[in-house]
Order: sequence, then structure tokens, then C-alpha cells
Amino acid sequence: MALPIEDYAIIGDCHTGALVGKDGSIDWLCLPRFDSASTFGALLGDEEHGRWMLAPSDPAATSTRRYLEDTFILVTTWTTATGVVEVVDLMPHGDRRADVIRQVRGVSGWVDLHVDLRVRFGYADALPWIRQVPEKGEHALIAIAGPDAIVVRGPELTAQGHSHVADFRVHPGETVGLTLTWYPAHREAPAPLSVEKRIKSTEKWWRQWASASAGSPVYAEEVRRSLLVLRALTHEDTGGIVAAATTSLPEEFGGQRNWDYRYVWLRDASLTLHVLLNHGYVGEADAWRNWLLRAIAGDPDDVQIMYGLSGERRLDEWELASLPGYQGASPVRIGNGAYTQFQGDGFGHVMLALQEARRRGGDEADFSWPVQRALMTFVEENWRRPDNGIWEIRGPEREFTHSRVMLWAAVDCAVRAVEEFGLEGPVERWRQLREEMRDDIENRGFDKARNTYTQYYGGSGVDASLLQLSQVGFLPADDPRMLGTVAAIEQELLEGGLLLRYRTESGVDGLPAGENAFLACSFWLVEQYARSGRLPDAIALMDRLCGFSNDVGLLSEEYDVAGGRQAGNTPQALSHLALVRAADAIAAASAS
Repeated sequence: MALPIEDYAIIGDCHTGALVGKDGSIDWLCLPRFDSASTFGALLGDEEHGRWMLAPSDPAATSTRRYLEDTFILVTTWTTATGVVEVVDLMPHGDRRADVIRQVRGVSGWVDLHVDLRVRFGYADALPWIRQVPEKGEHALIAIAGPDAIVVRGPELTAQGHSHVADFRVHPGETVGLTLTWYPAHREAPAPLSVEKRIKSTEKWWRQWASASAGSPVYAEEVRRSLLVLRALTHEDTGGIVAAATTSLPEEFGGQRNWDYRYVWLRDASLTLHVLLNHGYVGEADAWRNWLLRAIAGDPDDVQIMYGLSGERRLDEWELASLPGYQGASPVRIGNGAYTQFQGDGFGHVMLALQEARRRGGDEADFSWPVQRALMTFVEENWRRPDNGIWEIRGPEREFTHSRVMLWAAVDCAVRAVEEFGLEGPVERWRQLREEMRDDIENRGFDKARNTYTQYYGGSGVDASLLQLSQVGFLPADDPRMLGTVAAIEQELLEGGLLLRYRTESGVDGLPAGENAFLACSFWLVEQYARSGRLPDAIALMDRLCGFSNDVGLLSEEYDVAGGRQAGNTPQALSHLALVRAADAIAAASAS
């Protein structure tokens, strides 16, 4: 059975990522991209669905782990009755290949180690044909099924049922390297890696990238790791930023809220852009903006809420029969049917991100403003249209207040682009539309009797996304209407001290009730506290939220307060970028 979500650490090469458990098993790896089919899928089943275990033979062995500073090179220190070893896990960066390196280093005494390799291509639907290939100086095993092939080099592996195993002993000062390389099955196996060289070059690259950060005067370590996570989830070739490295890790354990997050949401990627720009990463922001302009180019009527890593538009959702789900939570979904939804908030996030890039002095593509002008035409014609909202409600479309505010923000950005940057556009018409939209929101999305904005027009409940109203400049954080909304959110959505997105028992999303606290929403509350004069409350909540990170600083999507465990897909870009924003807000409030 898969480990608790917080027991996994990610290694990655900025094209894909592997989840390595505290037990030494790689239980999730999709090759060669984040959204490819899994080669190791035990995360959503058990060892028979694919894994690569490397750990001491001693069942009483204990371990601690850490990333090498400012990298995604994972070092696990194993202690047994006879000695100590380190296992170094990484995916080499920059070699234009899909590789995994696992190097064992003897520290003291001697340690016997065991390897258990179970290759299952195609989401555990394809048991490969495996053969041993003699190579000069080392052993190589090749596994092939359909379009996929890997070559595994290192200690000689022996067939044992549908797995391949090896046992070896390491003494002080000795190193044993194991490598895995994916390649298209119709090609020859790539040449062996230079293990030491690739470890050093990968360590250098990650540290150089981290050193460019503007840093943070508060929560420095958490901010630095979160920025690294955002980089690890960014596809190097295309600039697309996946929401998470996994699919179908449950929002509710044993439930049906299991979604595929290995795609690029305009919302998440736009918010990531803000964070990267605020911390000095203009180059990464330019790469993302270019991805965005390519993805949404064309008729604005065709703009989607999410795309594939290269801008693919069809993300058809289907359910897997070959994987039973994380600790039995089914179904396992591939693709995401929400790509067909209309979500008005996406237009606001995109316009805000492009405006911020322009303000920060990023390179202005020739067609950036023309694309925004086209988006504005769509907004003008569709701003009253009901939608599915930020949370991708799979129920009736509604007039969500948050969506209306984000559409207002899109128009506000267009006005500012003309006023502040001298770009051409019908600014007077846009100014009038901006006021009309504000009046509509105040008249239909605000409950005067309760002094709070509502989740949707005509509704009585609230939604944690309303915390973004002050973030996008719709009103100040200390405005009485914003403070009233915060009070209503605290009353209705706080559970165990953390925020739910909304009340699922309301039936608004058409799914059975029940999910855990959404970490990004709680970080938004930290930001709101800090910006509205409640700095002690902001710090107290921030400290608690940072405590939910796992031992290597990673956060998933949600947190089960009662069970004391992470929930949802991991690592989650939205959680980490919201952490950075919250830290920035605390830093600003502390300095004022």
C-alpha cells in the first residue's frame, strides 16, 4: 500500500518528476513528461503497479532525509545495526534525457542493500518484455512495451516473478551507482551516464537558479523551497507550469474527489508569474508569458481554463481500470473534463499577470497587447455569463461573485494599460464598463444585512475565493465590506483552524459532501490578516501552516486536520505560491 502523502519527496528534471518514499521506493514516475503514462504507479495502488525500491535489507533500518541545500537532490541516510549509508536520488538536469540516478555511498560499517524493480508501463496496463544486455564494466536491463523503453544499469538484477531484484553490500568510502533512462522503444538504448559528473552539474544548476532569488526577510527557508518547487513544476522547454506532479490523490480519503492536476491552469500559472516576478525571476516569467500567448492565440471564444504542457487543448477525462487508487480512493482519472468549462476568473488572472510582467519590465512580445485586446472584446461581450467558478463546480453554472470581480479586474488592467503605458484602446468605454461591473457586484453580490460578499448572486453562503477581492484591488484589505466578508468566512468556513474552500454540503458542486481544508485558502487568509492590521493573527496562522510541510518542505493541496496528514495532489503549486505571497505580506506589514 502507498505511504502517507507527506512521506514522499519529489525529484525532478524540469520535464517530469518522481516521488520517492521514506521507505526508499520510487512509487510514482511518468516518463518522459509530467503528463505521460506512469512507469511506476504504486502510489495509486501497490507494488504490483510498478515501483523501484532501494533500501537496506535490514527491516529495522531507520532513515532521515534532506535535500542538498537549494536543490532537488534527495539524500536519505540509512542507519542499520551494522553501519550507515547514504542514498542520493536525483533526476539530472540539462542532459535532454529522462534519467534517474540512485547512488549509494558507504559512510560507516557495512550495509546490505536490496533492490526491487517492477516496471509497469502505461499506468500499470503494460507488463514489459525484459532482457539483460551485457555491457562493458556493468550490467544493463532493458524493459520494452509499446512505445516505451527504459534501460537500468547497476548491480546485476535477477528475475523473481514479475520483478527484478538484486542484493549488494557497501563499505565505507564505496559508492554504487544505479541509473534508469527512458527512451522511445524504436531507438537504441542511450549511452551510460557519468554519474558523478551529472550529480555535480545538477547540484550546480539548482544552486545557481536559487541564488538569483530576491529572497525573503521572513520565512526565508520556506519561501526558498517554495520557489524551487514552482521551478521544478515548470516544463523547461515550453514554460508551462503544472498544478501538481500527480493525478487522483484524494481530496477526501476514500472518496471520489480525485482529479488529474498534471496540466497548466491559467489561474495557477498566472499567480505563479506574480510570485516569480516579485522574487527576481524575470526570465522564467517571460517564458511563461510566451507559453500563455501561444496557448490562447486564436479566437478568444476558444480560450480554455487549462491546457497541456505544450498548449494542447484536448484533455479528455477518462477513468483507469488498471490502477485501484490511492489507498482505495477511486476512480483514478486521467485528463480533466473541466477544460471544457467556462470560468470567468481566468481572464482576470491572465490580464493581471501580463500587466505585472509589463510593469516589471519584461520583454513585450509583438502580439501581447493585441491578444489582450482580443480578450477584452470577449470580456465585454460575456461578462454577464454564468460560469463554473474558480473551483470548477461540476454542477449548474452560476453568477459567482469571485468570477465577476476577476472579470472586473481584467477590465481594470486594460484601463491601466492605456493610462500607465500608453497602449491604444477604447479607454473611455472600458472605464464605463468597469463602473457598470462594480455596480453589478455591489448590488447583486453583496449582502448588506450581513455585511459580506456572497459566493454567488442570490446565494447566502460565502467562498474562500472572496479573499482575493482585496488582492486584485477591488477594495482595500481594511475596507469595512472586506472585513465583514472575512468575518463571515471565519464563521462559516474555518474548521479546525483552517479554511475550507466552500461548504460542499450545500450541494453546489453536484458531488457528495466532504473534503479537507484547502491550504492555499488558509494562506490567503494569512495575507488578508497581514494587509488589514492583524499581523499577530497572520503570524500565528502562518506558523501553523508551515508546520504542515513535510520533512523536506513540501505541501500538497489540502490538509486533514483530524487525521494530521496531507491530502490531495502533491506537491501543489497553488499551495506553495500562496505560501510565498503570505510571507511577502507579513514581511511588508512587519516593515511598515
